[in-house]
Amino acid sequence: MTHNLHGRLMLDLAGTSLADDESALLQNPQVGGVILFSRNVETRQQVEALVGQIRAVAPHLLIAVDQEGGRVQRFRQGFSQLPPMQQLGDLTINDRQAGLALSRDAGWLMASEVIACGLDISFAPVLDVDRDTSSIIGDRAFSDQPQRVAEVAAAFIQGMNEAGMAATGKHFPGHGGIFADSHLEAPVDHREWQQLWEHDLEPFVALSSDLGGIMPAHITFPSIDPDSVGFSKFWLREVLRKQLGFNGVIFSDDLAMKGADVAGGYQRKAELALDAGCDMILVCNDRAGALEVLHYMVENKVTASERISAMRKTKSVSWAELENDSRRVDTIARLKTLVSLQ
Repeated sequence: MTHNLHGRLMLDLAGTSLADDESALLQNPQVGGVILFSRNVETRQQVEALVGQIRAVAPHLLIAVDQEGGRVQRFRQGFSQLPPMQQLGDLTINDRQAGLALSRDAGWLMASEVIACGLDISFAPVLDVDRDTSSIIGDRAFSDQPQRVAEVAAAFIQGMNEAGMAATGKHFPGHGGIFADSHLEAPVDHREWQQLWEHDLEPFVALSSDLGGIMPAHITFPSIDPDSVGFSKFWLREVLRKQLGFNGVIFSDDLAMKGADVAGGYQRKAELALDAGCDMILVCNDRAGALEVLHYMVENKVTASERISAMRKTKSVSWAELENDSRRVDTIARLKTLVSLQ
């Protein structure tokens, strides 16, 4: 497989180093990516070693993590503590310029540290519009004001890009309007198109050309379309591709989440997600499920994607360089001040 073509399954690993059966698994041409979780992390050096093992057996793979900040930060030991994005959004209320500057630097800091370990992307930023409504989003969102989300996220994305990382906006078209957690159940949002268009969709519309990737939510909007967003041709092909003109990578949210079960078993979920327009599908924390999807993809000779390689990191930096980088030192100090103000 040429380096421009990618298998379309992203899966996870069991531990802190690569198991023998995983080496073989990662070399399957249908596998295009790996996502790391907290259980894969002991120290920074160990993460670098694990990424080195992955690259040794499958150099082309896209390697990802959820390093948003706040409560969703998989890499902690030896990494900078990142605030919940809501704190960055709130800072712009009182001091717009300082807030946007810190958001940009925080995006750069997060991306630089992830890239220094050899990874390509963090699935960030969250573009949901929320403050207190959603049980799973909450302070992961920059704001409950769509324009503020778009503006502060744009600065964060700019920083990520400066570090050499493409940004992935989530959870399209917006997870902030309902309390339910799609990891545990299948949320239904009864709002009409106009409400979504004027509110939750605004950051995605504003930033669609700045994003390398977008991750849809496992939510159904029955007033708009009967299918859950990640399995919906209407949402992914009509709205995201045609109306928003988005040309980047569509990543399914994790097909192991309860919110995805509306579509059926793993093979059916994979089939529907690919058919709806997902470029890459994630199956995490369920190896049997991932193998089932892989079997389906091999059997059906799922075509490789040309889009995914655009998500690979475009710069490299070593920890030695980062440690003494004045921008990093300064950003960490400003973030600490922000946390102490809360």
